[in-house]
Amino acid sequence: MRRTLWGRSTSSNVMKVLWTLETLKLPYERIDVGGPFGKTDTPEYRAMNPTGLVPTLQEDDFVMWESNAIMRYLCTANPLPAATLFPQDPHVRARVDQWMDAQQTNQNRPGGVVFLGLVRTPEKDRDMTAIGRGVRELGNAYALLEPHLAKHPYIVGDHLTLADIAWGVHVHRWFNMPIERPDMPALRAWYDRLLENPIYREHVARPLV
Repeated sequence: MRRTLWGRSTSSNVMKVLWTLETLKLPYERIDVGGPFGKTDTPEYRAMNPTGLVPTLQEDDFVMWESNAIMRYLCTANPLPAATLFPQDPHVRARVDQWMDAQQTNQNRPGGVVFLGLVRTPEKDRDMTAIGRGVRELGNAYALLEPHLAKHPYIVGDHLTLADIAWGVHVHRWFNMPIERPDMPALRAWYDRLLENPIYREHVARPLV
């Protein structure tokens, strides 16, 4: 089987899938599309992914998109290496799913406002009112994690799961953007723990661009 991941390595959603693939030790080829590479508006790409976004996963004739869905699929298709990443126990898996969805519904929008506003927008064009509001909302999203991370090393317990991947690609930005952050010692300890992971250091903990 030939496995191809379409998407630029600087995309947070592509990072999620890269981290999952590397953790599961699955072979793949990655092709740069999106952002400065373009090519997501071509008929060929839109035939694979009608949203025109990244990432897209292709396994021979099977194609899918949406980063969290791709992560779940990879773990479901490879259950043995994914035993702790996406546990079979229905209650534990439900918790993982819950936090993956919470990342999309609580963190994603304000995170995009702050990151795009501060990192990818020239200073003279920044909407600092929107960015300030986004920082406050983003702080509230990360505050959801704080009491759970104060009790155990990872979001759902003692092991890294897809929930940590979904949030972890974004927490690197949170701690490296020029913003005022509320004190969250458990969140900071979790981030430091992620930095010990060589896959995280290679694919996620990069300069912000």
